[in-house]
Amino acid sequence: MLEEEKELNNEQEEVNTPAEETVETPAVTEVPEVVAAATEEVAEEEAPEVVAEAVVEPVVAAAETPAAKVAEEPVEEEEEEVELPEFEPVVTGGAHDDFNWSMDKRGAIAYTQAEKATLLKQYDETLKSVAENEIIRGRVSAISGGDVVLDINYKSDGLIPMSEFRDTPGLAQGDEVEVYVESQEDSQGQLGLSRRKAKILRAWESIVDSFKNGTIIRGTVISKTKGGLIVDCNGLETFLPGSQIDIKPVIDYDQYVGKVMEFKVVKVNEQIKNAVVSHKALIESDLAEQREQILGSLDKGQVLEGIVKNITDFGAFLDLGGVDGLLYITDISWGRIGHPSEMLSLNQRINVVVLDFDENKKRISLGLKQLTPHPWEVLSSDVVEGSVVKGKIVNIEDYGAFVEIQPGVEGLIHISEITWGNQSINAKEYFKMGQEVEARVVTIDRADRKMSLSIKQLTADPWSEISDRFPIGSRYTGTVKNITNYGIFVELSEGVGGMVHISDLSWTKRYAHPSEFTKVGSPLEVVVLDIDKEKRQISLGHKQTQENPWDGFEELFPVGSYHEATAMKRDDKGATFQLPHGLEAFAPAKHIRKEDGQPVNPGDVVTVKVIEFNKEDRRILVSHTRYLEDLKYKAENAVRAERSKEEGEEKAAIADVQKKVEKETLGDLAALAALKESLEK
Repeated sequence: MLEEEKELNNEQEEVNTPAEETVETPAVTEVPEVVAAATEEVAEEEAPEVVAEAVVEPVVAAAETPAAKVAEEPVEEEEEEVELPEFEPVVTGGAHDDFNWSMDKRGAIAYTQAEKATLLKQYDETLKSVAENEIIRGRVSAISGGDVVLDINYKSDGLIPMSEFRDTPGLAQGDEVEVYVESQEDSQGQLGLSRRKAKILRAWESIVDSFKNGTIIRGTVISKTKGGLIVDCNGLETFLPGSQIDIKPVIDYDQYVGKVMEFKVVKVNEQIKNAVVSHKALIESDLAEQREQILGSLDKGQVLEGIVKNITDFGAFLDLGGVDGLLYITDISWGRIGHPSEMLSLNQRINVVVLDFDENKKRISLGLKQLTPHPWEVLSSDVVEGSVVKGKIVNIEDYGAFVEIQPGVEGLIHISEITWGNQSINAKEYFKMGQEVEARVVTIDRADRKMSLSIKQLTADPWSEISDRFPIGSRYTGTVKNITNYGIFVELSEGVGGMVHISDLSWTKRYAHPSEFTKVGSPLEVVVLDIDKEKRQISLGHKQTQENPWDGFEELFPVGSYHEATAMKRDDKGATFQLPHGLEAFAPAKHIRKEDGQPVNPGDVVTVKVIEFNKEDRRILVSHTRYLEDLKYKAENAVRAERSKEEGEEKAAIADVQKKVEKETLGDLAALAALKESLEK
């Protein structure tokens, strides 16, 4: 009896023990590792690499094992199904037609083999097919102990730390969330899920979609880095270059930290899984639409309101509400201005008129002065020929100066209308920018908007009585006003002056340039030599204030006379010498050779011979070489004379000797004759 009971119990345990199920290994879906990083690589910029920690770790073995290798692994065979002994059912009555409520002898429900297989199949169909490394939706079934229990309709629930749900503070039981399947069963037999990895995978998908399709994503600026900002886009860090923050240059990056902004992805790197975003691209896109609308409704002459966004030397750029226009400096004011900043300032709101626009080049030319009437159209009727006006010098040219009577109305003072004098005047030296002047209107043409002015006509013409005021031969002390290569202009009185020719500066000295004699502003005594009333010219002389010394020089420096002279300068033609009494003389090149054959140098003091004297032309020619030749000739003559003298003295001595010899000889002969005669006797 005991053995039979044991055998029945063993059989019952075998009946209650289900056959081991064989679960096929699901195909492994390879999920790339998503790295939150960003680098600034927009246009030509390079940004520092921002690499976040790996947010999707490789699946333990499946992510690293090729699909072919997984397929080669042996599959655990199903255990052979155990055939249960048949029991006689105890009929207790059926409560449901679709279910067999038969009981075995011990009161348990008895299943046939077919019923068991059917029940197992129905149970498996109620479970969801779950693959590792995929994102699925789950329902929160419980929250306890800092963990969230998720029901994903699988044979077991998943457990995720509550820290991964910080972005959903109001999480409650029954809420549905997306999770990432890390493993179907970990070492503890639990289903491995991750909320954080699911978020990052979705974030990367949205980034790729934004890059490919131009969709907009939202993100929070979390920090500042070199060259830009770090933006958190749904848990994935991206890089926002400084040049892509706004259409205007941004200097202070800190003002954007903590802000939630919209972006477009402008670059992705699939290899290292990073992205570069741009807020500027959204602004430009909006501006492009506004630009098209504005350009489509533009007409010449249309008045628009704009904001001054940039000021340059040549004009100002205005924001017309999405499209820029250029306001040239010449179209800012009817009057002259040196720089646009004199009338405009940044962020100033002004009304402007559309002068022209190019739809192809998207260029708009604007005008500000065109909103007011032209000043010539409202110029007072009192401004007529002969009237006197006041204004300031706004431009100076070689031919004259422009005077601004009122903004936009100018007149020209020609250099011939500055003074009654006939001497040349430099307008840039006579006038100064901004100088206030008074002038008389000579001509005015309102149609052509031109006006000529005169300063000299504010006073009477002094040349009408010039002969009476400055008779020929009269002496005056004037002021040197200008110096040219050929003479000096001297002002005798207001508006009246004359010229002293370079040849009339000195009786004795020749000047290479009048500036060697005097300078501008110095007083100079002159004599009126001639007056040409028609040409308004007066010839003056300075040397005429002294007596002509050449009348006496002819006796002091006759031709052939010798004088000590100092060499002043030398050129290829010859040398100029300084003679006594301040006279200058010239020696041709062949007349300046010294005894050694070298030419005379400036500063040498030598003796020269006057070889020409011209009183009319006030010219003296001298020669040092002739002087040396004369010395040589005189020396040779002296030698010859000395030699002649010596030869005469020698001849006299010889004659004396001869006479003496003859005398002695005659004496000897007489003695001999006497001796002979005595002997003969």
